[in-house]
Amino acid sequence: MSELEIDAVVFDVLGTLVDEPAGIRAGIRGLAPSLDDSEVERLLSVWQEHIEREQRSMVEGARPYRASDVLDLEAARLVADAMGVDDATAVAALAPAARRLPPWPDTVAGLARLAERFPLIGLSNASRSALFGLNAHAGLRWHQALSAEDARSYKPDPAVYRLAVAVSGRPPERLLMVAAHAWDLRAAQQLGLRTAYVARPVGDPPARSDTFDLYADGLADLSEQLERIRG
Repeated sequence: MSELEIDAVVFDVLGTLVDEPAGIRAGIRGLAPSLDDSEVERLLSVWQEHIEREQRSMVEGARPYRASDVLDLEAARLVADAMGVDDATAVAALAPAARRLPPWPDTVAGLARLAERFPLIGLSNASRSALFGLNAHAGLRWHQALSAEDARSYKPDPAVYRLAVAVSGRPPERLLMVAAHAWDLRAAQQLGLRTAYVARPVGDPPARSDTFDLYADGLADLSEQLERIRG
């Protein structure tokens, strides 16, 4: 593999920079504070499985594209139904839990440190409005934030990664895709982007067959590796 020469860093957001399950758990508990932990986890799975299934369906062409706001509302309805809650107002209040996501402890400082050396691009499956809301809630700062809504698809569709390539104006091999999801990095790799896996408590760990350019314990570790490479 050629030497790692990077002009910009592209970040996945959900799971990589913000704790997506924590935000949704908080929304579920807000709707039903008396639920025990196991029931909250079951309902969280209902939400996540719906999002993953429907996004995959759209990428495969089995369902027309709908923005993440629509999917979040559908997931909130499913969770409310599973709880026996029949209240449209409550469902509408639960759906935005997908925007109120806390950053990981190293996220804000890590982005600031990396931004001193590289242009940073956020690339998320969240809709434009959802991305705006979660960036503001978590305090994420970018040079450019891109939504998969602009490609009318979802990662791992190559069209989404091409958004970052087009905005940067650089060849794919000069961009570093950073994610806590191995599936995300594999898809970016197919388009020629360089890749960095960052370990998080949630996400999709690499398989033994994966060969990413960098493996980091967090954003501080990633920054140190990139600083060493740049000299």
